[in-house]
Amino acid sequence: MGGQAPGYAPGRTLPLRVEFVRQLRRRRTMAMFGVLLALPWVLVVAFQFGPAGRGQNSLRLSDLATAGGLNFAAFALSVSASFLLVVAVALFCGDTVASEASWSSLRYLLAAPVPRDRLLRQKLVVALAYSAAAVTVLPLMALLAGTLAFGWNDITVPGTGEVIPAVDVLPKFAIVIGYALVSQLVVAAVAFLLSVGTDSPLGAVGGAVGLVIVSSILQAVEALGSLREFLPTFWNSAWLDALAPEPDYSGMIKGVAVSVTYSVVLIALAFRRFRRRDVVS
Repeated sequence: MGGQAPGYAPGRTLPLRVEFVRQLRRRRTMAMFGVLLALPWVLVVAFQFGPAGRGQNSLRLSDLATAGGLNFAAFALSVSASFLLVVAVALFCGDTVASEASWSSLRYLLAAPVPRDRLLRQKLVVALAYSAAAVTVLPLMALLAGTLAFGWNDITVPGTGEVIPAVDVLPKFAIVIGYALVSQLVVAAVAFLLSVGTDSPLGAVGGAVGLVIVSSILQAVEALGSLREFLPTFWNSAWLDALAPEPDYSGMIKGVAVSVTYSVVLIALAFRRFRRRDVVS
């Protein structure tokens, strides 16, 4: 058996199903999804009982939110992508390894024995899956809530006021959600990298959120010129161009390139660091 115990197969240790169930049963998972599912309905109540907006002459996304379900979903995504979804993704990816270290259970997982690369890969897959679910469930719930509250109407484009048939916007809205997922990859990668180097889940989550805050501040510094295009948050709102009558995907393509490049490098660093980490200390 080459020195291995009878029946031991490294490829069968820590199945994804087991890790999915473990993470699902955690209270932070249920609490976060509860917040994400509740937010669209809170916004509906706010629009229904709040003071009237600027009227139909206003072409801001916030004032067009009640024009229909699609407009409402776009508004909900825009107000949540810069913070709430960042926190959700950072939580799922930053807490996954650091929490095991804080509970002193990480050493026992590796002593099972689960190969280090496999353990990290399984946790990364599950963390990214829950992150994807978080980013997807909010706009879908917002679409449902907005449609029930404000009707299924054609979308009104912010800024121009042009109206696009809802049936033509649905495929674009799927692209928007996909782009929102890719945009959060940098947050996921940073949180995951910090998670493998600390036993403080709060530190890993806070570090990833802090990166977004710093990047957003630097993004506002016009003196940086074209260097701002390499910031991980610069292209986050490029998805709005996809909802235009003549969509422009150039900004989204650049955003995907920046996000994927950062995330691949950071995840590679996370695996390299974890291979050399002393999990006993």
